[in-house]
Amino acid sequence: MMKINSSWKKALLPEFEKPYMQGLRDFLQQEISAKKIIYPKTREYFAAFDFTAIDRVKVVILGQDPYHGPGQAHGFCFSVRPGVNLPPSLVNIFKELKTDLEVPRPDHGCLISWAIQGVLLLNATLSVQASMAGSHQNKGWENFTDAVIDYLNREKEGIVFLLWGSFAQKKGAFIDKKKHLVLTAPHPSPLSAHRGFLGCKHFSQTNNYLKKRGVTPIDWALPPKEKISELQ
Repeated sequence: MMKINSSWKKALLPEFEKPYMQGLRDFLQQEISAKKIIYPKTREYFAAFDFTAIDRVKVVILGQDPYHGPGQAHGFCFSVRPGVNLPPSLVNIFKELKTDLEVPRPDHGCLISWAIQGVLLLNATLSVQASMAGSHQNKGWENFTDAVIDYLNREKEGIVFLLWGSFAQKKGAFIDKKKHLVLTAPHPSPLSAHRGFLGCKHFSQTNNYLKKRGVTPIDWALPPKEKISELQ
C-alpha cells in the first residue's frame, strides 16, 4: 500500500487519473512481477508527501533518483536510514551546514526531521532498480513530480526552492521568482561540490527568508539517531 498524505491526494487527484500514471503503474507491476529489486519499498514511494502535507511546505529540495544501493532509499531525496553509511553528497550537505550555520555533523543521515518541519525532499523519479541508476526515468514519474512543482508554484507563495545541479535547475526553471525564493548551486556530489555548493550558504539564506516572512525557520540540526524511530 502506497501512503500519501490526504492533502496531496486531493490536490493531485487529476494526475492519478491520467494515462501516464496508469502506464507507470503497469511498468512498476511488471518490474515487481519480474522479481526485480526496486528501491525504495513500494509503501515508501510517496513518503516525502506523507510526511510533508501541502500546507506545511516551506522548502523544496529537489533531487533526481532515489539511491540504488541496499538499504539506502526510503522516499526522501538525499536521506538514508539511521545506520546506513552517509553517501558522499550528503556528507557535503552536512559540511555546508557546519560552515554555514555551525550545525555539527550528525551521527546519521536520516532527514525525516526536516520533512516534518516542512522541507519537501522531492526526487524527480520516485523509484529505481537496484544498482541501476536512472533505470526508472522516463516512465512517468517526471510528469508527476513536474505537476507537484507546478502546483506549489501556482497555488502557494513564499516557498524556498533549493535547486542543486543542472538537472534540478532545468526542472525548476519555470518557478516564479517573484512569488518564491529560488536558490541555485552546483550539485553536492564530490564531482561538483567544490564549484560552488560548498560556501553557497543556502541554509542560512533559507531561514533568513522564512523569518522575514514571519514563518518559523527550519532547525537543520538532526536529532540523535535513537530518536528517529519516534518521528516515524
